[in-house]
Amino acid sequence: MVHYTDRVLFDEVWEREGLSKRDRSLVTISALTALGKTDQLKFHLSFARRNGVTDEELTEALLQLAFYSGWPNGMSATTVLKNIIENDA
Repeated sequence: MVHYTDRVLFDEVWEREGLSKRDRSLVTISALTALGKTDQLKFHLSFARRNGVTDEELTEALLQLAFYSGWPNGMSATTVLKNIIENDA
């Protein structure tokens, strides 16, 4: 699994020219939030910040997602983001 994650997903898919890494991060966060995958969100919210997505943009994206993917999923994702921001402070 690690091989495919590193070599295929991050070395090939994330490096494609069709979307910026910033946009790929927003798409990934949307999917993970909608599916309630908070373990993976921990990495991808931090990764999105490194890819240029601001904390304000992440907060707004998660609010928008809460209405479309379910309030509990949005609240869980927001808690993950809050912990990331607090740990960086």
